Amino acid sequence: MLPLGTTTGDVAASRADVAVLPIGSFEQHGPFLPLMTDTVIACAIAREIAAAHPVHLLPPVTISCSHEHADWPGTVSVSAATLYAVVRDIAGSLRRSGIENLVLVNGHGGNYVLRNVVQESAGSGTKMALFPGPADWEAARGKAGVLTSSYSDMHAGEVETSILLHDHPELVRPGYEAADWISDDREHLLSLGMRPYTESGVIGRPSRASAEKGRELLAALTASFGAYLALLSPGSSRRGVR
Repeated sequence: MLPLGTTTGDVAASRADVAVLPIGSFEQHGPFLPLMTDTVIACAIAREIAAAHPVHLLPPVTISCSHEHADWPGTVSVSAATLYAVVRDIAGSLRRSGIENLVLVNGHGGNYVLRNVVQESAGSGTKMALFPGPADWEAARGKAGVLTSSYSDMHAGEVETSILLHDHPELVRPGYEAADWISDDREHLLSLGMRPYTESGVIGRPSRASAEKGRELLAALTASFGAYLALLSPGSSRRGVR
């Protein structure tokens, strides 16, 4: 289910000079998606990237910054400082292995600190990027025919449910078809958490989800990754798609 990393034990032989690190979370996703939804999604994106591009695939970080979901039992978080340190330590270890480019494939919108990690990587010896970016998601949503706006489709909605229906349908419980919940007025979410804005933990329209949309979302994101590869490692992008 989750990526175990590059298959060969010889990183030098793989010729990959860009590492891809999936970062998920362990948090509630309503009554029909699992706690590890964000990790499953980050891993699906990273796996498809590694199948199409010459990168070094790492195993996922499975617990991150989910404090806004703390009112639901089962959610587990680490501090932003801890996540920051973990990613920086991984980048340092990769440098010692000769890999100086790292892409963070983020599956959880609450991991705000990852933007700072990437921002502060300038001059550190590791070039970093955060993927997918807002433009990548927006393009993928258009190509997949996602109907819900990106703002309304915040959590356990059309996009996340679609990706799981395609990639791991056995993880989707019945009930998503009638679980829509729209809460566009979330001005104080960072202060109050999710609970004042949703009874079920869902914010979005999972009823619109489909496996076909999930497949198209992953395909579009995989294609858009090429620009990131060209930015970090022009030589890798010239070698082309595997």
